[in-house]
Amino acid sequence: MRFNKWVVLTSTSMMLALFVFCSNKKFGDNDGFLGSLMRMLSEAHYQPKAIDDQLSGEIFTNVINNLDRDKHFFTQGDIDKLSVYKTSIDDQIQAGKFDFFDSTWILLMKRMDQLDPMIQSSLAQPFNYQTDDSYTVYDDVVAFQPDWKTLEADWQKWLQFQSMERLSRKVEAQKKLKDSAGIAKQKPYDTLELQARNETKKFYVDWFKRLRKMDRRDQLSMYANAIAEIYDPHTNYFPPEDKENFDISMTGKLEGIGATLTERDGYVKVERIVPGSASYRQGELKAGDLILKVAQGSAEPVDIVDMKLDDAIQLIRGKKGTEVRLTVKKPDGSVVVIPIVREVVVIEESFARSALLKYSGKTFGLIHLPSFYADFSQRGRGRNCTGDMKIEMDKLVKAGANGIIIDLRNNGGGSLADAIEMGGLFIPRGPIVQVKDMRGIEVYADQDDDVNYKGPIVILTNTYSASASEILAAALQDYGRAVIVGSKSTFGKGTVQTFVPLEGGMSEVFPRGYGQLKVTIQKFYRIYGGTTQLKGVEPDVVLPDVYDGIEQGEKEMDFHLAYDKIPAADYKPFNPYKEAQRKKAIEQSAKRLQKNPYYSLVQQRAKQLAAVRTSYTYSLNMSKFEEQEAALRAQDKPLRDYKYRSICDTVMALDVDMQGVKGDAIKEAQKLDWLKRYREDAGMDEAVRILFDWAGK
Repeated sequence: MRFNKWVVLTSTSMMLALFVFCSNKKFGDNDGFLGSLMRMLSEAHYQPKAIDDQLSGEIFTNVINNLDRDKHFFTQGDIDKLSVYKTSIDDQIQAGKFDFFDSTWILLMKRMDQLDPMIQSSLAQPFNYQTDDSYTVYDDVVAFQPDWKTLEADWQKWLQFQSMERLSRKVEAQKKLKDSAGIAKQKPYDTLELQARNETKKFYVDWFKRLRKMDRRDQLSMYANAIAEIYDPHTNYFPPEDKENFDISMTGKLEGIGATLTERDGYVKVERIVPGSASYRQGELKAGDLILKVAQGSAEPVDIVDMKLDDAIQLIRGKKGTEVRLTVKKPDGSVVVIPIVREVVVIEESFARSALLKYSGKTFGLIHLPSFYADFSQRGRGRNCTGDMKIEMDKLVKAGANGIIIDLRNNGGGSLADAIEMGGLFIPRGPIVQVKDMRGIEVYADQDDDVNYKGPIVILTNTYSASASEILAAALQDYGRAVIVGSKSTFGKGTVQTFVPLEGGMSEVFPRGYGQLKVTIQKFYRIYGGTTQLKGVEPDVVLPDVYDGIEQGEKEMDFHLAYDKIPAADYKPFNPYKEAQRKKAIEQSAKRLQKNPYYSLVQQRAKQLAAVRTSYTYSLNMSKFEEQEAALRAQDKPLRDYKYRSICDTVMALDVDMQGVKGDAIKEAQKLDWLKRYREDAGMDEAVRILFDWAGK
């Protein structure tokens, strides 16, 4: 298939040539960080905003929400005082000033200083669990407290609620220790209560510690994102380090030691060693180790205890072939220095994988695609999801698959170009998606008549299938090429983003430059003319979901762009495989789901959860709280206890995938562990039944 992905993935140079000025504010060459940010938003965004008092008010509200969404730090009195900035933030931005954000941040730090001793004092002794008080949670139904006194009183209730939640779970766990060995492990109530308060205390100690660690770059990054989000939820600021992490997620590889790290009590802790990585082959670094110091080869080591995790990771990562020496504390207390030569780390979980499913004497293929990944830095030579999809399909066809399931659940998207190219694997020449930007409408099409796979296809989606996932699912649905199976709709992200660098930087705060802006430049539309924005892709077969009664996806996000339609593209349905049987299979599935006892329980649970979402008030009386919790558990019990059994006789890896890892237990486990989720997967089972009705009989 002939398709130039680099034309579709608009390059920075091409983007800059297309800028139009839509702002009523002008920025000079020396406006600094904010000037660079606003200039790019004004010139590049699909739906730019005037930089005026209205925008100023939106920034004001969003900064406050981002810093204190749960209304635990600021009072209404604080908000009233800060409101002096409500119409002047645009002027501050034009002048390169941060008066509003700095005032807000200073106030946040002040409130934490005030809260620290209050939290310690409140959690120093048991609460009164016989009170008749109650507590209302969730930010969308509570208001800012009027003053510090009432905020402090609210915190007292909040701390009690959190401690009581923890205590209730501990007490419930103790009840399950019924045999003689279990009884010996039971702890007194007072011990459990103390543990619950200490856990609550530790949560806030750690949270406040992380906030106080944020340096000026972190603060300005937060401010920049609060501004960018106002344009739409997918326009975001990326400092250099975050852009590197994004690239890793898109390429599935990085240069480093091959260890998953986390922060625990001020230490950098090793959570996992990546099989086949430099750390894996060196052999000394283990999960559970604490990294104390980092040295670049023979240079003086840097102490990373209490360092921000992101900063520590930057020290540990490095170019392929260079040595890093880690001073590590082992679980037994011993301290050792471990030298590791960095290598390219391949994160296999990032890539497409396939398996075989056996049902009623027939074989079907499964391809799990976690994202629409591509290595943009390689200019078409790097690994990408379309190439991998071809490989996995070929393996499944050779293994005798009678049909293929493509699992796009929780696939948040990625490369637009690959979504288009992948769509072309299943249809002859024709449009895949339409794109609208500041120049007008363009149709992106498959340009040749090759069809890589003509057999039956079922695509699994859910609410978190977004962007490129929606393009592929929508195109194959519109052509009648596949059966879409999943939640009542996909995410509803119908916008396209590109990265553009911010001009300037290289200052003390930004030693590596200002970073980049991921900015929305286009909206995409289905070939029939409707956008997936907000609406998503509605499946051919709707699988009930426990969250059906709760608004999810793009619709629940602030500042989303609107749904609209454009004229349809010129296309013809393409359904080369038993079309009448495909339609019948969809009808049979709908009838089957109506009688399915598992999905009846799911629908019942969905109604219960929707009702719970309207009631946010909990008793602070332990007995009454436990009654509430018991009632909620009772609602969940039928679905939780339902013994779902897969219809598939076997879910197995392909022999060709296992041949290269034989003898390596860790790598073998890595190849097999991901399959466990499919052995109790009702959605996958329904997909198999549809394929069987369509092609297997």
